[in-house]
Amino acid sequence: METEIVSAVSTDARAELILDAASRLFLGPGRVSMDDLARELGMSKKTIYRHFPDKHGLMAAVLDRQFGAIERALAASAEQTADRPFDEQLRGFLLAACGELDRIGAAQLATGRGDAVLRRHVEQRMDSVVYQRLDELFRDGDRRGLLSTPPELLSEIVRGAVERLLNSQLPRQLGRSAADLLQTTVDTLLYGAIRPADE
Repeated sequence: METEIVSAVSTDARAELILDAASRLFLGPGRVSMDDLARELGMSKKTIYRHFPDKHGLMAAVLDRQFGAIERALAASAEQTADRPFDEQLRGFLLAACGELDRIGAAQLATGRGDAVLRRHVEQRMDSVVYQRLDELFRDGDRRGLLSTPPELLSEIVRGAVERLLNSQLPRQLGRSAADLLQTTVDTLLYGAIRPADE
C-alpha cells in the first residue's frame, strides 16, 4: 500500500523520488533489494517497475544521473580555470572529477556493484565523461608545448591513480578524501612533467 505522500505526487515527481532513494540506497554500503527500496519509498514494487523496467534499468538511470553531476562539476571547473595556467587547469579538472566520484560512492560505481553489465556501463561512462576529457586536456597541453612527457603516458598514469585511489582503503586509512590524495599525486608525480611557463 502506497503512502498518501507518494500517491499524491505526479508521475515525473514520483520517478525523481525513486531515483533519489535508489541513489541513496544503491550507492551506499551493502546490498539493497528492490523490496528495500519499495519499503524506503512507501510504495509497491509494481509502482517502481512502472517507471523503471527492472533493477538494471533503475541502476543505469542512477548511474547516468550521477555522471551528469560529474559532467556539471567538470564544466564548472573548466570555466573557473579557463584563464589559469595549465597546471591549475589540470589540478582543477582532476579534483573536480575525483571529488565528485568520491562524493557519490565511486567504489560502488567502479565495480558496478558486482554486476558485469553495470560495470561495463560505468566503464563506458567513465571513459566518455572523464577520461576522454582528460586526454584532450593533456593533448592541448602538449600542443601548447607545455608538456615534456607524452600526453598518452600522462593519461595512463592519471587513470591508474584515479581508479586506484577511488577503490583503495588508503583514503580512509589516512583520514583524507580520494580527491585530496589525488591532488598530492598530481603535485608529486605530474608536476615535473609540466614545463615552466617561461621556457
